[in-house]
Amino acid sequence: MSQEVLIKVKNVNKEFNLGKAVVHALRDINLEIYRGEYMSIMGPSGSGKSTLFNMIGALDRPTSGLVEVAGVDLTKLTPRQLAHFRGNHIGYIFQAYNLLPAYDAISNVILPLLFSGVDPEQARKRAIEVLEMVGLGHRLTHRPDEMSGGQQQRVAIARALANEPAIILADEPTANLDLVTGEEIINLIADLSRRLGVTVVTATHDHKMLATSDRILWIKDGGVDRLERREDLKIKVGVVK
Repeated sequence: MSQEVLIKVKNVNKEFNLGKAVVHALRDINLEIYRGEYMSIMGPSGSGKSTLFNMIGALDRPTSGLVEVAGVDLTKLTPRQLAHFRGNHIGYIFQAYNLLPAYDAISNVILPLLFSGVDPEQARKRAIEVLEMVGLGHRLTHRPDEMSGGQQQRVAIARALANEPAIILADEPTANLDLVTGEEIINLIADLSRRLGVTVVTATHDHKMLATSDRILWIKDGGVDRLERREDLKIKVGVVK
């Protein structure tokens, strides 16, 4: 992990108007994430964790404040520019995999490349490369319903890596997996992050993520509760303080 700041969140607030009520989802968030870092965002449901995650992923805009990724102020981009930025700089991993059920593994990975304008032959080569990288070189022509949950998530990871993004955003990537498979997926994401130098930001409830994270951001009531390095955590069996 370098000390180059890749993601900067400065004085970010997010409000939602629900009729006459105003909900403050984020309150004055300040955060810097380094290139190559594995950052986990943790907090209870309703804490603002997912809202912050969506800001970093260019999926939502703050009410006020700055969100800067790779030197680009996302708050100033048009919707078309945001879509282009997401497609070329950010890879997404979702808890429900979000694979196209009628397409096999290689087609699920090829499609985003084609949408980005990659030559079909090069897209196929890259899809095979990343599927082999996640251990699915032998499952290229299998559809999602012919694969286990863990294998489907591996396809999703390959798809996220296909465009060689600077950032991988993983939203509860182990939520639909059993304990052993979930741990395998966590370790795979961490290994790929370190081997490829990709920054990983994950929103999660899964405390197994703590073992692979460089830092953990704890969100509470829309604000930063604390930011800790992995080595500074106080961990006991079944308890994280």
